[in-house]
Amino acid sequence: MGLKKLITTCYKNQNPELFTENNSERAIYLEYNGEKNGRTIPTPEEIGIKPLRGDGDFRSPECVELLKQADIVVTNPPFSLFREYVAQLIEYDKKFIILGQQNAITYKEIFKLIKENKIWLGVDNNGTKWFRVQDHYDIATESRKKIENGKKYFSMGSIVWFTNLDIKKRHEDLTLYKQYNPEEYAKYDNYDAINADKVSDIPIDYSGGIGVPITFLDKYNPEQFEIVKFRKGDDDRDLSINGQCPYFRIVIKNKKAIV
Repeated sequence: MGLKKLITTCYKNQNPELFTENNSERAIYLEYNGEKNGRTIPTPEEIGIKPLRGDGDFRSPECVELLKQADIVVTNPPFSLFREYVAQLIEYDKKFIILGQQNAITYKEIFKLIKENKIWLGVDNNGTKWFRVQDHYDIATESRKKIENGKKYFSMGSIVWFTNLDIKKRHEDLTLYKQYNPEEYAKYDNYDAINADKVSDIPIDYSGGIGVPITFLDKYNPEQFEIVKFRKGDDDRDLSINGQCPYFRIVIKNKKAIV
């Protein structure tokens, strides 16, 4: 891939061949500087395994120093610290491709970055993502586990890619075909916008505010649409229709509306 260097850190783990088991207060990091013997897969001896002074927490000074070396970060961060992790990447001006829960879109800190076009959804956000885990890993929910070719996999639910690397999809216009009809599109009680329950329901000929589900962001083209606001009406309460609040809505405007 033409990479100069590849660095990966472990958290509370000393074994480079296992997922973190949180069994050590000290951790290691691996540093790979490229294949030297013409093989496509490096041997363990060709990968530098180096000790960390601490447990490998991404907020520790030594891990921050490793982060500073990176041009691009690709990882599955701890979801409970997702806001803090993204804030760190933004602070150090890093390009990134990271996994996160779809509902992270609704975090005010993350949505602000999306609205400002500093972060967006990557590709391949459809369907279930499966992660291989160790055999002893306990998965209580049957629908979230599977065994394939003798290996165990776990699904964490609605997971999407977040990135600030440009992608072709982000510049492709969403094809619209429906026309606005006031009888079909309800207006919100507390904001001047109409409601579209599905992305495919966005009218081609309406230039005002349109409330859409968060799944819209997977189709969002900033050249075609403007993100106006998220979730709240003029009264700072959730957007409502006849007193009922639909699930989180993003208010957008179609810049290319055929009026």
